[in-house]
Amino acid sequence: MTRVAAIDCGTNSIRLLVTDLDADTGTADDQVRQMEIVRLGYGVDRTGRLDVRALERTFAACEDYARVIAELGAERVRFVATSATRDADNADVFADGVRERLGVGPDVVTGSEEAALSFAGAARDLPGVAQPVLVVDLGGGSTELILGEDGVAGAEQSLDIGSVRMTERHLRSDPPTAAEIVECAADVDAVLDASTVDVAQARTVVGVAGTITTVAAHVLGLEEYDSTRIHHAQLPVADVLASCDAILAASVEERRSWSFMHPGRADVIGGGAVILSRLLARTTPDALVVSEHDILDGIAWSLV
Repeated sequence: MTRVAAIDCGTNSIRLLVTDLDADTGTADDQVRQMEIVRLGYGVDRTGRLDVRALERTFAACEDYARVIAELGAERVRFVATSATRDADNADVFADGVRERLGVGPDVVTGSEEAALSFAGAARDLPGVAQPVLVVDLGGGSTELILGEDGVAGAEQSLDIGSVRMTERHLRSDPPTAAEIVECAADVDAVLDASTVDVAQARTVVGVAGTITTVAAHVLGLEEYDSTRIHHAQLPVADVLASCDAILAASVEERRSWSFMHPGRADVIGGGAVILSRLLARTTPDALVVSEHDILDGIAWSLV
């Protein structure tokens, strides 16, 4: 067994996984999973730069993670940064701050690399499902689409649509108006129209990352967020679409009152709900499979 630490830093959240991996058997024994909402990508779509306060929140999380990694004695560490830092003019400030606190610099991966890591994490432990599989990694700044078969990624693309990006761009009212939702949906549709991934080919759709797992909690009617109920849940697409509509109709205050909703996600999940609903409208399976394993697990396995 090799103890590794994987960190995924996206537009909205930063997450840590410390796990013991056995490359011979392909098994994992997770020691800790943590998440902080730091909103690193706040305003990047508008300004092209990482916000100073967002950097401070992210560095504070890095300091906490450094302590956990040291206490658990991880042998290898990889820090992967995704959409927000690909788009920022001052990414060097971010890179220097991460290296100072964790001893490793961030791998600012391309959209293609991000997609491959997401597929590797989500597809590794899927139950028997119809092939080919479409993995949808809906993040804060981008959405990765990966179509593959029997655990091997094929067509993939990273799209510049994410929950934070779409909310900041279109959903300005609380709750958003019908006109804003239509405007947002049109933007999402235009990006999906130009995508090189034919999502209609998928016989199974697997959704990963915080927006989709939170929508799943709503569909399941959970009183509290429960990853064991959510992992590999198969949700009727009609129920998923109804939950997306309910989320969009709710105010931020109402969303925060839902006990399964992370308070740092409540104000941006509307943009993610639009993306998810418009994407599912283009697919044929009547259920969405939800996975708690995603790019974070893919990063971990890349270390062995």
